[in-house]
Amino acid sequence: MILGIDPGTRKCGYAVMGKLGEPPATIGIVDTPSLRAIVDELLRAYPIAVIALGSGTHAPPVAAQLARCGVPVRVVDEHETTLRARARYFDDHPPRGWKRWVPRGMLLPPRPIDDYAALLIAERLAAVVTP
Repeated sequence: MILGIDPGTRKCGYAVMGKLGEPPATIGIVDTPSLRAIVDELLRAYPIAVIALGSGTHAPPVAAQLARCGVPVRVVDEHETTLRARARYFDDHPPRGWKRWVPRGMLLPPRPIDDYAALLIAERLAAVVTP
């Protein structure tokens, strides 16, 4: 399994995924200072082989936190993950009512989507690692 992390200054998204195409085992958003505790819980709960860490501006401090967790950390390009995460969110939660007539590119999700970005980061690593 792969743990994807979208690092941020205030909050981080996380997602645990198995094989490409399968739904994630778990996803969520946590404040950045609490990330290490959540990662420890996830490592106990799932057989995580690698952590895919997004290459955003806050990646170096998060990578330093994760370096001591005993699982390899691979930095993954997170170019356009926010835009793609928004599209993925609306695929999972289609707009209703009058909003369904608004182009999706103009809609904003009603909540943070860092967890969806983390899933995309994990999927990018899985696509490279898995034949």
